[in-house]
Amino acid sequence: MKLPLWKAILPIVLLVILLTVNISIFKDDALSGSSQFILLLCAFVSLLIGCFQKIKFEKFIESIKGQISNVSEALIILLLVGGLTSTWLTSGIIPTMVYYGLQIIHPKVFLVSCVLICIIVSVITGSSWTTSATIGIALIGIAKSLGIDLGMTAGAILSGAYFGDKLSPLSDTTNLASSISGASLIDHIKYMLWTTVPTVVLTLIIFGVLGFVIDVNSILVEKINISDFNNSFNISLGLLIIPLIIFVLIIFKTPAIISLLIGIILGGLATIFVQPQLISQIAQMDVYSFTSCYKAILTTISVGTEINTPNQHLADLFSCSGMSGMLNTIWLIICAMVFGGSLKALGALEKISSTILKLSKGEKGLFMGTISMTLFTNITTSDQYLSLVIPGKMFKNAFAEKNLAPENLSRTLEDSGTVTSALIPWNTCGNFHSQTLGVSVYDYFIYAFFNWLSPITSMLFAILGIKIKKLMLKTTP
Repeated sequence: MKLPLWKAILPIVLLVILLTVNISIFKDDALSGSSQFILLLCAFVSLLIGCFQKIKFEKFIESIKGQISNVSEALIILLLVGGLTSTWLTSGIIPTMVYYGLQIIHPKVFLVSCVLICIIVSVITGSSWTTSATIGIALIGIAKSLGIDLGMTAGAILSGAYFGDKLSPLSDTTNLASSISGASLIDHIKYMLWTTVPTVVLTLIIFGVLGFVIDVNSILVEKINISDFNNSFNISLGLLIIPLIIFVLIIFKTPAIISLLIGIILGGLATIFVQPQLISQIAQMDVYSFTSCYKAILTTISVGTEINTPNQHLADLFSCSGMSGMLNTIWLIICAMVFGGSLKALGALEKISSTILKLSKGEKGLFMGTISMTLFTNITTSDQYLSLVIPGKMFKNAFAEKNLAPENLSRTLEDSGTVTSALIPWNTCGNFHSQTLGVSVYDYFIYAFFNWLSPITSMLFAILGIKIKKLMLKTTP
């Protein structure tokens, strides 16, 4: 039985409405479970429509299994990322990077420094939220003492933070976008460089100019929070060898799971030998022994820890949630795959994509349609992950039919979905950053240059036909 368009879009419209209501009620807590249930509920609606279309229940189950299987590697990677971030904190790797990053701050290059420091932190952690809640808070404090516009500062912080959130191999959105589109993680990151590098360079130029024209009311005469780093960690440049090793492994196409496991092991060993003073604190044992080391490292990897510091500005930086901190994200992805699998079994994705293809004129129209749909999903569902999952599932086959490599889709999703989430006040990301930095979205929106220039750059590349990768067609002998 042929599926009418209105039946195809009904579950999606219902999802948008329910998620909008849900976010308005639960705010940031929506990701703790209520949004996940709504995804399952809308999947059930798809199943009911399928019953009227005489589609077998077994087809839905098989489709859902297939969707979850497609992201199984990404789910494992997300767990490992949580463990890696934690061991890199307790080992002193992240504090060392932040410590030396703070050394370069100067009033005239303050805004550029904000971008660069946040790029470093976000690439290491793979999280814009962690960057904002840690070094971002300290940078806002420095801006207040210098008399620099806080909206401008927040825009610089988020521009750097979302560079890593978009490009870091440790980022959940980077892994999710590549998994959804069917592109390998390494190819996805390489392909994003073509639009990301020009955008971030332009962003740095703009902030560089602003830095020399704005008024600075005071002079930065001392480095902020430096002693707190030394009091809590043994800061050493030698620790930076570990991330260098991991980046080299990634460059040489070592599987992400193997690279992350090696990073976790090296981070754990560095904690034991470089930061022995933290072992008893984490393990809550008085004796430094094999048992205390084992308990401290496994606790750090699995559930995270908090390192004592008298400076509340650094409290968030000195804490981590381990693999357990990734569970809400993993839960959301699984439920999104259930929803996506139900839509696929229903034939809704094919119906919607075919309708959009009819309205789109060629490749350029497909890119424009993907960008528009991603932005629309980000605004209406108020969730960064859904803005990648829903359009990604909808347009995956359309890109393949146009002989376009999956990297085109994954790059477009990140250019228009990942980075724009911070620009929407009612989005979980916009709400989080606004509350964390103490600056409203309306104040930093125009200064978050990287975030709103990214989809524009993606559009220009599509219109001009720059770096549009084609699928390699197999030829029979």
